[in-house]
Amino acid sequence: MRNKVLSTREICFTCYRPKSSCMCKYVSKINTNTKFVILMHPKEYRKTKNGTGHLTNLSLKNSEIFIGIDFSKHKEVNKIINNPKINSYLLYPSSNSIELNTQKLPLNNKENVIFIVDSTWACSKKMIRLSKNLQELPKISFKYTEESNFKIKTQPNVYCLSTIESVFCVLTLLTEQKVENLLDKELNSFLKPFNEMVNYQLECAENRKIRNKIK
Repeated sequence: MRNKVLSTREICFTCYRPKSSCMCKYVSKINTNTKFVILMHPKEYRKTKNGTGHLTNLSLKNSEIFIGIDFSKHKEVNKIINNPKINSYLLYPSSNSIELNTQKLPLNNKENVIFIVDSTWACSKKMIRLSKNLQELPKISFKYTEESNFKIKTQPNVYCLSTIESVFCVLTLLTEQKVENLLDKELNSFLKPFNEMVNYQLECAENRKIRNKIK
């Protein structure tokens, strides 16, 4: 599926953006103790302008992407979930989630794996509703009161974050908890490809407005 041509334009098959606006040069890969598994909706996979799941995967050495909607019988996902040496979590708000701002992840000798649903809120709900194995995972969440920088996409509300912004918040909190030992410069560079992508799209939109006025 990864070799499928996503559009008539030339695509960078690393960041999955048009080659004319490739963001790979802004990516600084970081290594984490926690593994992040990105469960990407097929619609997100096909996006070439504002999908942040690919940028998240590129920026994390210890991560991988699986594409689908119902992961109930997904072999690789279930292999992780059923591994007794792994603590599996789902990043998703719920009434009984572990709120990382005030609660710590349990300490043991197991590897932590966090599943991230990469989709719109509406599609995310459907993915979790269909994926019975994800429903059973302990949930983690965080509080965030600043406005998202995802200015090129309409969100349900100003506090909804993109995938890469959400992972950044998790990494920051896990670093504070000493679960991760990331340096400030690593955290500070993590959102650079995302911010550059947003700035590029905003500049393109502004240029289109100027051209339309001239016509």
